[in-house]
Amino acid sequence: MKFLKKILSEKKIVLINIFLFTYLLINFFDGERGALAYYKNKDIKQKLILEKQILNENIKTIEKKNKLLSENVDLDYLETIYRSKFLVGKSDEKIYIIKHEN
Repeated sequence: MKFLKKILSEKKIVLINIFLFTYLLINFFDGERGALAYYKNKDIKQKLILEKQILNENIKTIEKKNKLLSENVDLDYLETIYRSKFLVGKSDEKIYIIKHEN
C-alpha cells in the first residue's frame, strides 16, 4: 500500500512540475513582460524617440520664425514671406515657383 501511495505521489509531483514549467515557459515568451513584448516595446520606444526629435526640430523652427516676426521685426524675412504668399516681385524681376515634395 505504501508503495502504491509513493508512486502516485511521485506522479503528482512530476505532473505539477510539468504544468509549472509549461506555465513559466509560456509567460517568458508570450506574457505581458515576456521576451516578445520586450522587443515590441523596444521598437515602439525607438520610434517615439525619433518622433520626439522631429517634433523638437519643428518647435525650434517655429520659435525662430516667431522670434523673427515678433521682437525686432526682420524686414528681410518679412519680405520673403510676402513674396512667397502673394507672389509679388519687382517690376523687372522674374518669379519661378518651385514646388517641394514633403
